[in-house]
Amino acid sequence: MSALTWAVAAVVTDDAGRVLLCRQGRGERRYGLPGGRLRPAESPVRAASRDIRAETGWEVEIVDLVGLYHLAGRCGPSSVGPGVPVPAAGRAGPLPDVLVHVFRARTRGPGPAGDPVGGCRLSWHHPSALPEALTPTTRAALTDALAGRSGVLRDAVPAPAAGQPPGQRTTPPADRTPRH
Repeated sequence: MSALTWAVAAVVTDDAGRVLLCRQGRGERRYGLPGGRLRPAESPVRAASRDIRAETGWEVEIVDLVGLYHLAGRCGPSSVGPGVPVPAAGRAGPLPDVLVHVFRARTRGPGPAGDPVGGCRLSWHHPSALPEALTPTTRAALTDALAGRSGVLRDAVPAPAAGQPPGQRTTPPADRTPRH
């Protein structure tokens, strides 16, 4: 196992039930959930509120924890999402494993409270019309959040590498949601 990076993200919804997604302007241009990394001695809830405000301009109310999503270092930077930068592999060694705390959150107020920091293009999407190009973590977390699940523990599966034959796609892992 490589170094572990702790990150946060949120499934942010508005009063109309739409979901807020970020799309980076470089690379594969997949959509991801807003979020980022934890700072030293920062709680995941505080980090989620801070990063979402910085990245989107929206003040949010954290409602609950959708789940914890683990990405093995081999997944690469684009597997996490636009709001969670992961250093590239190279001289620094292998990519880190990432543990993402994904929360459910609602917007506060009629509009953004400030200007977002650049880096991604924000857009609202109805749950029945989500884009196809989602990061693995975003796809898994949206599936869980929109199904009303909480407390999910899941390994996010990376998308196949560019040029990999479609028949070699990895299937999603079994849901480890506690059953009551």
